[in-house]
Amino acid sequence: MSQFNSGVYIYDAIRTPKARVRRAGGTLADVPAYDLLAQLFSSAQTRGLTTDVVDDIIVGTSTVTGDQGGNVARSAALWAGWPDGVNAGVVSRLCCSGIDAVETGAAKIASGVADVVVAGGVESMSRVPMMSDNPAFLVDAALGERTGFVTIGVSADLTAAQYGFSRTELDQCAVTSHRRALAAPASDSIVPVQVGEETILAADEGTRPDISLEALADLNPLFGQDPLWERVARRLPGSPRPAVGLHTAATSPQMADCAAIAVLGSRSAARNLEKEPIAEIVGVAQAAVRSPLLTSAVEASRRALENAGVLPHQLDVIEANESFAASALALTRELDLDPDKVNPVGGSMATGHPLGAAGGALLVNALDQLRRIDGEHALVAIPAALGLGAALVIRRLR
Repeated sequence: MSQFNSGVYIYDAIRTPKARVRRAGGTLADVPAYDLLAQLFSSAQTRGLTTDVVDDIIVGTSTVTGDQGGNVARSAALWAGWPDGVNAGVVSRLCCSGIDAVETGAAKIASGVADVVVAGGVESMSRVPMMSDNPAFLVDAALGERTGFVTIGVSADLTAAQYGFSRTELDQCAVTSHRRALAAPASDSIVPVQVGEETILAADEGTRPDISLEALADLNPLFGQDPLWERVARRLPGSPRPAVGLHTAATSPQMADCAAIAVLGSRSAARNLEKEPIAEIVGVAQAAVRSPLLTSAVEASRRALENAGVLPHQLDVIEANESFAASALALTRELDLDPDKVNPVGGSMATGHPLGAAGGALLVNALDQLRRIDGEHALVAIPAALGLGAALVIRRLR
């Protein structure tokens, strides 16, 4: 694979806080997805973005229905008062949607089709629950069999069993995630969500100060008795199945509401944007593995690093989506990463996984952390259902 050499730069990246989804209604349950995005669009203007230089808006969302149907990107731009001439569209690649949007924007800039693109993701899981679009692979048994669809928790347990991760190792990953999230510094890249003049959420939710290995040991596993294990046996004969389930509610990602965007542009776009870029996109990759394995982020990361000409040990920050404890641990082991550099401000087990917005949120976290430690290279990686994965490598400009 040749190196990327795209000449695509990041000029700004912001996100909303991640709000925990609750049965009785989460903090952001009354805020539509288009409004979450629109507040970021308005904030980008406050931070210096002039709308008439934007050639396109590309937004990733996983569940394209309800509030998130009908081109939520265009609706959000108009809701924010952006000019009618600013184009906008949606991409959907399940949990990889946010990274896919950024990579699509980067490709448009690299090809010369666009000079400035706003790209990111949004997911209001309070208002548009996961699977509420009733996907065919869920309801059509024949298609489910052919695609190998299982609940992603079964994929996580299968992955943990293949790598030999113990229940204690998985639980420790959750404890670390919460403790790091609790210790994470405040960031001016996180835009408080408002309703009228009232700020209703200014920081990520979900973290628990009382979490411990002893407390997690008492939790029951979630996926050990799932009937779809029979499909795993048919699709991957001889694959290991744990005697009891390995992942619990604590080692699974919390559901969350969130939006995130990045302002991308060519090097010459600095003149129109009237600011210097903060980072360069140096590697991109999508990958797919045989579902129901949860190792796609590993393959995507290898490709993105090769694409960038960057070795794993050269990475200063790794934002690996905690799509379950096993996914982050597998990436760490396969690439021989320094665990201290993986999810240094916590991850989705602590603060939530907002599906299509997750990639953009990880990118914001990575840029923030690179700045804090004066680092250079970061990897953003995420797996998704049906064996999909995506990864992105950035180089901070000092």
